[in-house]
Amino acid sequence: MPKFSANLGFLWTELSLPDAICRAKAAGFEAVECHLPYDFDPGDVKAALDETGMTMIGLNTRLGANGADDFGVTSLPGRQQEARDLIDEAIAYGVKIGVLNVNCVAGKSHGAPEAEGVYRDNLAYAAAGAARHGLGIVIEPINQRDAPGYHLRSAEAGIETIKAVSADNLKLMFDFYHTQIMQGDLIERVRTTLPYIGHIQIAAVPDRSEPDRGEVNYPEVLAALDDMGWTGWVGAEYRSRTTTDEGLGWMGAYGLPSPA
Repeated sequence: MPKFSANLGFLWTELSLPDAICRAKAAGFEAVECHLPYDFDPGDVKAALDETGMTMIGLNTRLGANGADDFGVTSLPGRQQEARDLIDEAIAYGVKIGVLNVNCVAGKSHGAPEAEGVYRDNLAYAAAGAARHGLGIVIEPINQRDAPGYHLRSAEAGIETIKAVSADNLKLMFDFYHTQIMQGDLIERVRTTLPYIGHIQIAAVPDRSEPDRGEVNYPEVLAALDDMGWTGWVGAEYRSRTTTDEGLGWMGAYGLPSPA
């Protein structure tokens, strides 16, 4: 059976991050992940993780000086120093809270020819910095409908980047939502990319809600992951159709408790 992590970038967003960690534990999750935790004191976040016994799977680098218009800067030419400052910040914060992975958000390069070289150089920098603390770096393909111009668009492109950087702690974040929109053929695609995967995320397609409807048959997909021997976490990164608590019924299909 999969091990589910609650993505607190989308779930219980009305709560502070420490309170959301505690709420996720009460709902039956054993791990959490987040997007941008930097508004919260890392000591408070770490205290909540210690109190609940929760694992923090990952956090993201900040989106850049232009926010969502940048959607990350790791691949953006001319902004290497900004990218590395954000990488350093994410690693330092992650060390304080005991995170497993830092997601280096690529940014909207719009196909600039020099962007991939910048991306690889910055990822090599990130991987080396993270390795000094025993952390992983992950990169995530994002669909072009939600983020037009985003640099990393496919699992295969991510693997090419990973091979070129050649760092043991650089892995792929395989998000079934983004991959279904851009590529499909999910079970075979995850099978062929599994050796490179560091984390997996799920949400319904096309509306990115709870993973209990839509185009993707998650019971079949997750059973296939079990058969492949995946023992890592599966991140529930979806936007609830109503409230987070009201939408947790999907967990029952996997033997997890109803929310407390």
